[in-house]
Amino acid sequence: MRRLVEWSRYVVIVPALASIVGAFALMAVGTWEMIEAIVDLADLGAPLKESVLGVLTAVDALLLATVLLVIGYGLYELFVDSRVALPPWLQIDSLDDLKAKIIGVVVAIIAVLFLGELVNPGPATDVLWVGLGSGAVVIGLAAFTLASRK
Repeated sequence: MRRLVEWSRYVVIVPALASIVGAFALMAVGTWEMIEAIVDLADLGAPLKESVLGVLTAVDALLLATVLLVIGYGLYELFVDSRVALPPWLQIDSLDDLKAKIIGVVVAIIAVLFLGELVNPGPATDVLWVGLGSGAVVIGLAAFTLASRK
């Protein structure tokens, strides 16, 4: 029974690899969207707001890819092999480290989404509600981070 429990940790390889493959796919999509946005920016006839929105969409995809990559590396490092050669800022020693890194990138994604709403044409009340919702989520994540510190 003990051996089965010890070996069960290797099941985490599946979601870790799925996260890493998903990150690569999103990086490809984000890179393609960034190239399209740069081409739009080079076209002097294209509206600036649409071009900026394209850049923000690409950045959003790339940040989400980063989240998936951090999750994949973190799960692998925590459950399978802690000797993976990663840069010091990406080394994860506990689930709390993984949560903190993910929360940091999620806050960046929320900021990008808010900026996307800001440049979108629409009523100012929409921007206000998105801003209030984004701020509430960021405050909640900050409170969670502070409450979970040891």
